[in-house]
Amino acid sequence: MLIRKAKASDAGDLVRFINMAADDLPLHFWRKSVGPEGDALAYGRERAARAVGNFSFSNAWLAEVDGAVAACLLGYPADEEPGGIDPDTPEIFVPLLQLEALAPGSWYLNVLATDPAHRGRGCGSALLAQAEVVAHAMGKSVISLIAADTHAEAQRLYRAKGYQERARRNVVKGDWAVEASEWVLLTKPLGA
Repeated sequence: MLIRKAKASDAGDLVRFINMAADDLPLHFWRKSVGPEGDALAYGRERAARAVGNFSFSNAWLAEVDGAVAACLLGYPADEEPGGIDPDTPEIFVPLLQLEALAPGSWYLNVLATDPAHRGRGCGSALLAQAEVVAHAMGKSVISLIAADTHAEAQRLYRAKGYQERARRNVVKGDWAVEASEWVLLTKPLGA
């Protein structure tokens, strides 16, 4: 397995994993952003190919197995002092922002996803170890992440690696078709 920094040319893979990790919530949002005539996936790829922004390739690492992209990690430093939630924020994102605000100054692991064909082969564990290296290099003492309550296998992995539940918020579905009912904030303090 090879873990490498993502490049702009990886935008297609990044979109696939970003969307997979959040049960099509990104695609749902991208569709609303581009309207019925727009190309939602192209919009997502454009965002991932930018050098700036939270969902940029510059915040992502990929695990390759036998030359194929098998898994993705995307994360960045959370705000030290989270501001209030903008009143124009779509309701669907409010619970996520509320949970993010409960882990100020952490390194926020926004996406960890493994292609189904590569699950159970250590990709997630390797990328979680990479997250610790990155967070430590940035001077962060805590990693935070949010998982859907329906992602039982992912939560088992996180707990096995020392993450602990801190809070939950109800999922706001609106017209987003998803089985999850709660978002779960997990954090892990890093050793010196």
